[in-house]
Formats: sequence, structure tokens, C-alpha cells
Amino acid sequence: MTIFVGLDWGGSSHAVCIVDPAGKILDHFSVAHDRDGLADLIARLRRYGPPGAIPIAIERPSGLLVDVLVEAGFVVTPAHPNVVKACRPRYRAVAAKSDHGDAYILADVPRTDGHRLVPLKPQSDAIKALRALVRGRDDLVATRLVLANQLRALLDSFWPGAAGLFADIASPIALAFIQRYPTPESASRLADKRMAAFLAQNQYCGRRSVADVLGRLRSAPSPTAAEAEADAKGELARAIATALESLVGQIAKLSSRIEHAVAELPEGRIVMSFPRAGKICAAQITAELGDVRTRFQSEDHLAAEAGVAPVTYQSGKSRSVAWRCACNKRLRAAVTCFADNSRHASPWAAKVYQEARSRGCRHPHAVRILARAWLRILWRAWRASIPYDPQKHPAARAISTKG
Repeated sequence: MTIFVGLDWGGSSHAVCIVDPAGKILDHFSVAHDRDGLADLIARLRRYGPPGAIPIAIERPSGLLVDVLVEAGFVVTPAHPNVVKACRPRYRAVAAKSDHGDAYILADVPRTDGHRLVPLKPQSDAIKALRALVRGRDDLVATRLVLANQLRALLDSFWPGAAGLFADIASPIALAFIQRYPTPESASRLADKRMAAFLAQNQYCGRRSVADVLGRLRSAPSPTAAEAEADAKGELARAIATALESLVGQIAKLSSRIEHAVAELPEGRIVMSFPRAGKICAAQITAELGDVRTRFQSEDHLAAEAGVAPVTYQSGKSRSVAWRCACNKRLRAAVTCFADNSRHASPWAAKVYQEARSRGCRHPHAVRILARAWLRILWRAWRASIPYDPQKHPAARAISTKG
């Protein structure tokens, strides 16, 4: 007998609903998110038939629960949370959320609208590893920005000179300076000779002379904090600088590993063949695209997933175009970064960008338009497993010929 399973995932437990082809509830239960609970879930589902014939709808496309079900051989179908939210009024007058109610909706939607849902196909282990590295690095970069802003704000409150001494407060030399001279008092005897030794020891490559660096430090607003306050804030500044130094080092190690990993993947080499894609940006794109070629049915599907295709609202004579909020935000950040860089290396990309700007589009909008244009090409190259060749790109070839 054909059945349909809906699974509303949670942090500590998951609600499960099983319905038959007529929509009748066959079973309704909850399982704990632990080894015994997941084993019990698989055992109970297998009573209804072979795993390959049991579709399971769930609101997320990844995670431990999804991996366990896919590994067991079940057909897992991701359903966007907005789909469940929109379907609630179909089943009850009150649009209130409940775990068991959402599990029933998730089970019934594949029964009635299964042709609209695409079963999940697992990515390769190499793609999963790259995705973990890339997303982890992105999160650490965001943490670095938070700590750098916190450190700058702290220094501005009691020692502005140290905050503006070097261009990047999270650079190794800036962090080394703060750790050695965390308070104005500790740097009060800093003269030309000692500053020159410090700069040489930390391989300072700036264009300013030692006198200019010292002049910048001394021309900053005078600190007003008393001795006890300055000492306390200096200790905190040293602690943040130490944490930032370790974080920056780990990000560098992850970046090196990511660059090596993306170069080993065929999909990575395809993305890297595009102008100014780089390695880190190419890795970010590759990690989100994956290696399942049938995942995106068309270039429009990919553009919508990447958030570079606008949403059009139209009713009668009313029509408006709005920013797409529901998308893979990591993929959008990666493709727009690539598009912005590409216009400095590709005459065709520069032309697309300038035409958008001439129509009155602001920079972010123009970059998204360019990203949408690039995705048309990237989708074809990715599907065909071939690198980008400007000579096979008619628009780029025409501009190159004119130049």
C-alpha cells in the first residue's frame, strides 16, 4: 500500500504523520531526537513497505535527521516552510501552528501536489565536506567582524590612537600592537627607535615612515579615562585582540584547505574558469550548487534560488517588482560577489553592468542584474560539465572582437 509521510522536525523531538492515498491518517506519533528515537522512526516506517517506496516530506533539505533518512533509503522531499504556512488554511479555519498539524499537512501535500515537489538527491561526500568548510569559514569571518567592531569601539572609548593607527584593526600588526601596548600608559615611552623595532619585527609593509606612524598615534584625541578604568579596558582590549589573533589564524588555515579542496573538484574547476571567480568565491558557489546536475530544472530556477531574480506581483492593472527574500542567501552573496569582481576582467560583464547603471539602477541592483546574466551561462556550463570559454560566448566574443 502506498503511504505518505510528513515529518515536522524539532530540536528535541519530531512529529510524524502517515496517511494513505485517500488522506486517512494511519499513524500519528512523536520520536525523540536521539539514537533510539531515530532507530524507532526507521523501524516503524519500514513496516509499511520498502524505504524506496515511502516518500517523506520535511521542511528542511539538510541536517542529521535528513542524512539518517536518506542513508536508510527513504525518498526525502523538502518542502519550503512557506508552503506549509500557505496550506494551513486549507485544513482548518484557524491558522495556528502545531507540530502534529504541520506533520499532517506535510504528509498530505505530497499526496495532492507531489508532482510539484522534487525528491532530495544526496550530494557527494566531497561536496558535503566543502560545504561544511565554506559555511564554517563564513561564520568565522562574521565573528571576526563582530570582534573587530567590538575592539574598535572599546579603543575609541579610552584610546583612539591605537584604534586608528593601522588601516585594518584585525590585521596581525594591529593586534600585535594592542597586545603589547593595551593602554595609553604602556605606550607613553614609545619613541622612534622602539617603534621602528616593533614595525620591523612585525614586518610592517605600509608606506608611512616611523615618524608618520608615531605622529598619527600622538595626534589622536587625548584619552580621558582614569588609571583604573584605562587599566581595566586595556585588559579587555588585550583579551579581544588575543581572541582575534587566534581567529584570524584559523580562518587562514581554513581558507588554504578550501582553496585546495575546490581545485580538486570538477564542479569547482568549472566555476573557477569564470573571470575573477577566484578560489574562495568559487568554493562558496560550488558548495551551494553541489554536484547533482538535475537539482535545478532551469536557469530561472537557479536564479530564483540564488535570489537574483526579482518577484513580480501582478493583479489587473496593478504590477510591481520586488526584491526576492526567500532564497539561498549564501549563494546570493557568493554569486553577487563574483559578478561584481567579473566586471573588472570581462568587457561583456562591464557592459552589462554599465547598461544597468545607465538605466538608473543602483550598484547592488546592477550587480544582481549582472549576476543573473552570468547564471544563465553558469547553469549551462554546470549542466554540461564544461569550463567557461569566452570564445563560445557570442556576446562576450563580439565585444572582444570590437575591442
